[in-house]
Amino acid sequence: MTVHVTHPMASPDGCPALVLNADFRPLSYYPLSLWSWQDTIKAVFMDRVNIVSEYDTVVRSPSFDMKLPSVVSLKSYIKPSRTPAFTRFNVFLRDRFACQYCNAREELTFDHVIPRAKGGLTTWENVVAACSPCNLRKADKLPAAVGMEPMQKPYAPSVNDLHRNGKLFPPNYLHESWLDYLYWDSELEP
Repeated sequence: MTVHVTHPMASPDGCPALVLNADFRPLSYYPLSLWSWQDTIKAVFMDRVNIVSEYDTVVRSPSFDMKLPSVVSLKSYIKPSRTPAFTRFNVFLRDRFACQYCNAREELTFDHVIPRAKGGLTTWENVVAACSPCNLRKADKLPAAVGMEPMQKPYAPSVNDLHRNGKLFPPNYLHESWLDYLYWDSELEP
């Protein structure tokens, strides 16, 4: 099927849809739960989502015209995970995208506080965000041996910990139709 887009200023690639769970909360905040316009239209036609809000951008094919959805909600509730996945991104998010040795925000990698060469494991409780220079300086030594204790002891964060930290780093692009569904616990203006 060939789809044509009509809107003078918009490309469909610039029209992702915010995906909400059936309770109207985002599936995830960090990264924000977004689908491409193609995946969104497919979900609409498979009757898996309800359209909550739309862009002005219209897609057309020989058999239909449709405004691209900007917000959709799932018809079936997906139970959120109680524990966040142990990923590089989530380690950085827990540590607020800052080196835990010098607070630098560039060239981030991760460091094993107790080096693997000395029996350290790759776990929440032993891995911290570190800039490359600090990681190289610490190398395979124990923190006390080089005077490089992490600013924050590494820990397994809760989903709420990551949500709280993630609010400090909003996405570069937030469509106005998404704002009613994000940050529900933000303080209201009088």
